[in-house]
Amino acid sequence: MKQFWVDVRPFEKELVTVALESGADAVVVPEGCREKVQELGRIAVVAPDGDRKLGTDVIEFEIKSKADEVEAVKLARTAVLVLKASDWKIIPLENLIAQTGNLFMEVTSAREAETAAGILEKGVDGVLLATRDVNEIKKTSALLKGANEPIALTEITVTNVSPLAMGDRVCIDTCQNMKPGEGMLVGNSSAAMFLVHAETIENPYVAARPFRVNAGPVHLYLMTSGGRTLYLSELRAGMPLLVVRPDGTSYPTVAGRIKVEKRPLLLIEGEVGGRAVSVILQNAETIRLVRPGGEYVSVVKLAKGDTVLGFTESAGRHFGMKIEESIEEK
Repeated sequence: MKQFWVDVRPFEKELVTVALESGADAVVVPEGCREKVQELGRIAVVAPDGDRKLGTDVIEFEIKSKADEVEAVKLARTAVLVLKASDWKIIPLENLIAQTGNLFMEVTSAREAETAAGILEKGVDGVLLATRDVNEIKKTSALLKGANEPIALTEITVTNVSPLAMGDRVCIDTCQNMKPGEGMLVGNSSAAMFLVHAETIENPYVAARPFRVNAGPVHLYLMTSGGRTLYLSELRAGMPLLVVRPDGTSYPTVAGRIKVEKRPLLLIEGEVGGRAVSVILQNAETIRLVRPGGEYVSVVKLAKGDTVLGFTESAGRHFGMKIEESIEEK
């Protein structure tokens, strides 16, 4: 997982608090502010007098020319190197990533962080976010901390499959192609979600669309990064999403298009440890769930006793955030 640091120079209590609450790994602050940070919570402090010494353990370096790339590689051998560039380009950063590690990139937004984290399918080791916008801190954290976050999948035993009437079904078209076995977690309840397979499978009637998850009707919960949920009705182009693999690992992606269309529906009920769970999906052969081991099964071929993968937890959400309260969803 990528390291996420927040630049709080000049010092501002609110920004440190948001960085803490967003799960940042460190804050960069002016000299003399270490104790102020520690009063707010436990987090690594990067400063001339911090836990990591700015100027020795951590070096900020601006790239202005090709010659600077050579110097950057030398510096990265002995310290964490935070690259700064007023007009940074992809190619110089690709060159550095290919030659060395210990590289951070100074960015000003979640979008820049996403680019820096994905270059050469490896990316920099971390980012230093320089912003006074608390929303950018939260968005960047969700993006970086969502990468490869483990999800404890469980086996759901199917107890019933019943056709329903028409409903507003949501297709999620992402900005990248998914692989067989991968998909997204959705459910009638935030406490029980089913792993819906991406449309990576070809058949004689419909071409594969590996960028798509046919996720079900508008009321369903969708698992996103950091354990948060959204209603499918809330999705918009550009939103960060989470792709889940059958082994419980995951990675972030981006919504490219959301399609809502009227389609016939199917109720799938199941059981986990004596607890009833359910999901409603489109009634079509191309909609598939994931079996343990990564194999897929079409919803129209599901039968009582079949086992599929999902995720369960105690119910309770407030604006997508998990909370502890007495709640029952049926």
